[in-house]
Amino acid sequence: MRIGLYPGTFDPLTLGHVDIITRAAQLVDRLVIGVAINRDKGPLFSLEERVAMIEAEVAVLSERTGVEIVAHPFENLLIDCAHDVGATIIIRGLRAVTDFEYEFQMVGMNRAMDDSVETVFLMAEARHQAIASKLVKEIARLGGDVTKFVPPAIRVALLEKLGQRP
Repeated sequence: MRIGLYPGTFDPLTLGHVDIITRAAQLVDRLVIGVAINRDKGPLFSLEERVAMIEAEVAVLSERTGVEIVAHPFENLLIDCAHDVGATIIIRGLRAVTDFEYEFQMVGMNRAMDDSVETVFLMAEARHQAIASKLVKEIARLGGDVTKFVPPAIRVALLEKLGQRP
């Protein structure tokens, strides 16, 4: 069984993330969405909320493709999380060259720790390449429309979290 790990903070889950999840599900038999507990980033949504949003969004995709897709919180090293879930593939989404520079360093470090775990990069579809969770939150905070950037249920949760009407 080929198990892939797609890690991130997913605060919130965006259409760019959904695009990568959809395409990653074609490459593996089981896809684990690693939800990072990153206190340094000061997430808007709690870990439990992020996990629940991911599970709700991927349920239909999982059913449609027959690929088991699960959310898995983690706070340890990415390579250790890969070991914990039995992943031999780490899936990373790329938006721009700046993403690649950081990811290139991360791959080198992960391979130094365990060269049996491969990293696969997927480019977000062109219409999703500019989407970043940080920018989505800022747009929503300032009253902008985030409909083009997040799934409908995530939009509602985001606006409610910010004390705005959906």
